[in-house]
Amino acid sequence: MHAEQEQRHVYYDHDLGIEAYNLSGIVQKFPNHFHDYYVIGFVEGGKRHLWCKGMEYDLNAGDLILFNPRDNHFCAPINGEILDYRAVNINMDVMQRAVKEITGKDFIPHFTENVVYQSDITQSIGDLYDAILAHEPKLKKEEAFFFLLQQILQEHAAPFDEADISEPNQQIKTLCSYMEEHFSENITLDDLLSMTSFGKSYLLRSFTKQVGVSPYRYLQTVRLKKAKEFLEQGVAPIDAADMAGFADQSHFTNFFKEFIGLTPKQYQKIFTDKPLPVTPAKEWPNE
Repeated sequence: MHAEQEQRHVYYDHDLGIEAYNLSGIVQKFPNHFHDYYVIGFVEGGKRHLWCKGMEYDLNAGDLILFNPRDNHFCAPINGEILDYRAVNINMDVMQRAVKEITGKDFIPHFTENVVYQSDITQSIGDLYDAILAHEPKLKKEEAFFFLLQQILQEHAAPFDEADISEPNQQIKTLCSYMEEHFSENITLDDLLSMTSFGKSYLLRSFTKQVGVSPYRYLQTVRLKKAKEFLEQGVAPIDAADMAGFADQSHFTNFFKEFIGLTPKQYQKIFTDKPLPVTPAKEWPNE
């Protein structure tokens, strides 16, 4: 019954270079993972239990969610309630350019809170989301985007050099870099051990504690990021799976939907489908 209620939509806005994300009627659990981009979202309906960086939250309609790149998190429904959720996903380079426009300073911000209960900023997210879906003029979308970021920067963010961020040690960083460079290869635990002075058990515990996810989950997340890039470029899903290092198409599709909430084909359509031109009455047409 729930499957029939589910709606999953992602829209890519070429003017802003960001994704507008909407899930409704969702009961799916999302396992522990992270993103390489910022997420600014809110619960529109339903309840969720969220785990993020060792903290737990019970989320309700009107609660704001802020994820920095690499903030590991997972969530599950409360009492089987369906989730309605809207968000915008912002790559680091887009965020850095926007922050410089707003503040005049060249820095990468860090969200100081992952959850803000009953925040009025959710209205600004909704305004930006609606502007993107309506194919509003670029100026209107930019205004909504900058107004949203300005609110968050003022109330819930700090530059990285002012934030209390504990980074992984050098050996763990080396393992991360290796997996990012060799993501398509059949990497084993012995391969990782050869680059450290750790034992197997200590490596797994130390990596998971410092990074927030296990080595295998980290590798799969890197592969997922690469697969998304291939799909955005128009590579067929079966080829994207192979190029990203996934064992087979079925595993890739299941993993992709588990973490992204869409199938690879559904995700690719937001980049390959051209939106219909919209020229509202009594307004200038889009450029």
